[in-house]
Amino acid sequence: MSALGETVQAVFADGGPLSVAAEGFRTRDGQTQLALAVARTVEQGGVLVAEAATGVGKTFAYLVPALLSGERVLLSTATKTLQDQLFGRDLPRLAQALGVPARMALLKGRASYLCLHRLGFAGQAAEPRVRHALAQVERWAQATRTGDLAELPGLHDHSPVIPLVTSTRENCLGAECPQWRACHVNLARRQTMAADVVVVNHHLFFADLAVRESGMAELLPTARVAIFDEAHQLNETGIQFLGQHLATGQLLDLARDLLAAGLQHARGLADWMTLAGGVEVAARDLRLAAGGARAGARLRWLGAAPEGLDGADWQRSLARLGGALAQAAEALDTVSELAPDFTRLHERALALAARVERFGAPCDPALVRWADVGAGLRLVESPLDIADAVRTRLLAAPDAEGRGRAWVFVSATLGDDARLTWFTQPCGLQEAEVLRVGSPFDYARQAALYVPAHIARPADPAHSAQVARLAGDAAARLGGRTMVLTTTLRALRSIGDALAERFGPGSGIEVLVQGQLPKRVLMERFRQGNANGEPGCVLVASASFWEGVDMPGEALQLVVIDKLPFPPPGDPLVEARCRRIEAGGRSAFTDYSVPEAAVALKQGAGRLIRRETDTGLLVICDTRLTTMGYGRRLLAALPPMRRLGSAAEFEAALDALAAPAEI
Repeated sequence: MSALGETVQAVFADGGPLSVAAEGFRTRDGQTQLALAVARTVEQGGVLVAEAATGVGKTFAYLVPALLSGERVLLSTATKTLQDQLFGRDLPRLAQALGVPARMALLKGRASYLCLHRLGFAGQAAEPRVRHALAQVERWAQATRTGDLAELPGLHDHSPVIPLVTSTRENCLGAECPQWRACHVNLARRQTMAADVVVVNHHLFFADLAVRESGMAELLPTARVAIFDEAHQLNETGIQFLGQHLATGQLLDLARDLLAAGLQHARGLADWMTLAGGVEVAARDLRLAAGGARAGARLRWLGAAPEGLDGADWQRSLARLGGALAQAAEALDTVSELAPDFTRLHERALALAARVERFGAPCDPALVRWADVGAGLRLVESPLDIADAVRTRLLAAPDAEGRGRAWVFVSATLGDDARLTWFTQPCGLQEAEVLRVGSPFDYARQAALYVPAHIARPADPAHSAQVARLAGDAAARLGGRTMVLTTTLRALRSIGDALAERFGPGSGIEVLVQGQLPKRVLMERFRQGNANGEPGCVLVASASFWEGVDMPGEALQLVVIDKLPFPPPGDPLVEARCRRIEAGGRSAFTDYSVPEAAVALKQGAGRLIRRETDTGLLVICDTRLTTMGYGRRLLAALPPMRRLGSAAEFEAALDALAAPAEI
């Protein structure tokens, strides 16, 4: 064993630095195994893909060897929340315990930082409904040192004031900006250049990989070690940035900025109202060309226009938009020397016009194209995975000194087979070293799985009502403490409405439904209600709540999953991936749909048991799990919980939890 390996092993041993510095720390064989594998990869270079089940302690397992190595390290996470946790809590705590004087920096995307230049004219574009929030930002701007909007209490992620006071790659003026020296984004980047450990997120990592403009181009070549936590999100995050997109929101932003800059710096030199109005009207007409497509729809796009739209009308709408952008670009070119804003606006108009032209031409057969319909419209052209980009643009690149780099990818859920092909194949990592570390939890004692045999099949119209009845009966016994995870928004609404009707005012149980409040607020309400018991809570959720929800203790003791989470068959990206698999002579259902469901099922089930002392029940309301051949593979992907064979056993287990006592 190397010197680094011996030091790492000593850190995790009984009586080591962690046992002294970390309250409640105890030696876990799996955690030490993972830490040694990371240490070996850091020393020797290469690629490690590690699945570390819930309870292993993966964060410390990769941070300890990273800090002790003396190498410059890049840490990437899936969410800004985990970024803040690593930078604000875990890294300082570990560095102190290990006696390592590491310099650390946090770097987020532009949209996380206040733009001083845009704040200066935000009032001109602000609607009355956002002026109060804008005033709050202006007061905070006088005191903040970092410009990180996360410092602002009460400012939610989708606040309409954020686009007014932050920059994007498209509208940033760069070195021409009058606020360049005071820029918060530049300050954060300068700190990263001097840091030993830099914490970023996957969105920022891939955005910089795609455009190489935000400082990461200088950062990555000098960081020999890169560690990706929550790596299961890498593929879906990466394809967002490796393709092309055109959104009506981008066009409306251009129109707003065009009008503000024109009136401020070049009033009377062009008809800025007409030019901005032309872009705005053309953008809204493009959305109208999507016709009656429902909000939330994703339209496949195999020909001249998205499915269900008139091809000629669609092409005319694109042509009108291209013309409006060309007129705006022409006017901006005539005043480009008056202010740096005009130079950047001219570049934005030309770039958007080029994208309009791209979406008016046939799609590359190696890519997939679709349109997302909402209040606005978003046109997307995407690769099917990130494999080529990872192989050619990441793994092939040595560090600044020509040494082989170390790549570590870790998550609690990366697949359901020995080689973790669900993750490694689309990420181009088939040759990586693979490690799977099991959970230290005693699932057979702590948890039980129940698949109700009497429940209607998922395709039956009565299915959601029966799921709501089962969840409601169980929640009534437990006094709340229940989370229902759905696979569709339709089921979310149906089950949420049924439970809300059942548990009205005075029932002692509050029903929380995703969409009512921001995710963070819903989770806090759920946690506080179930901890205090007045009232208990039932949370009905979908999508993002299948992962990243950590509620240890008695706050959550029942997770109900409405049906097996197969990928949506009508999704254009899913269809394109299935076509590629079938073109290779394989089964798309066996090689794509079942592994996708297995991973999602593992993630959902992982919400239940978070600590060694937790107990709870998992209910999957889909009899296909026990009646279909593929059900065995899905069951094998779940933690090894005890199985409940009847409604009577399930009710007895609920009563035992309510007592409380071990189930």
